[in-house]
Amino acid sequence: MSSPSHPARVVLLAGPSGSGKSSLAARTGLPVLRLDDFYKEGDDPTLPLVPDSTDIDWDSALSWDADAAVAAIEELCRTGRTTVPVYSIATSARVDTEALDIAHTPVFLAEGIFAADIVARCRESGLLADALCLRGRPSTTFRRRLLRDLREGRKSVGFLLRRGWRLMRAERAIVARQTALGAYPCGKAEALGRITTAATVRNAAPCPAPAPSRTASGH
Repeated sequence: MSSPSHPARVVLLAGPSGSGKSSLAARTGLPVLRLDDFYKEGDDPTLPLVPDSTDIDWDSALSWDADAAVAAIEELCRTGRTTVPVYSIATSARVDTEALDIAHTPVFLAEGIFAADIVARCRESGLLADALCLRGRPSTTFRRRLLRDLREGRKSVGFLLRRGWRLMRAERAIVARQTALGAYPCGKAEALGRITTAATVRNAAPCPAPAPSRTASGH
């Protein structure tokens, strides 16, 4: 497999669950790597639990295979193609694999709630074009997330309501954490502008990391 003459770079698109990452990614017309497809499977003994609960904490980065995601990004940047898992959130399992080919596109997107967790690794490897964190009103995000998850039958209604309330209360802390990890916080319009710039300025240096947030917090 030959490498492209001009290796690609990635725009990492983070943000709370339900913030509109997938819809924004689709609007750009760029190839998209779905980082949620790198979730661990439901029988993995390393899956974390929500404190004081029997619910799996799917919003913890410990529920996700960061090494596999970074390896896929590296291969896409180096060769223009890779094989990725197809993950069913409803069954918490990998149900297939598929080929992803970005052809000669100089920039592609990798979107998911854990995208900020790999900003430093992509920047250190020289693969990063930009890193963004979508932010909005927590109440709007709550409604959008719940309607989507119910429509797609992602989990039980009780689980989705418990998760939704928890995430709505934590949303500002989630954005602060992702900002501290190196993702630039912005709304959809500004994010689209930065993605367009990254895609059209092929050889530009990656956007600088934002200053650490004083209010950032971990899980």
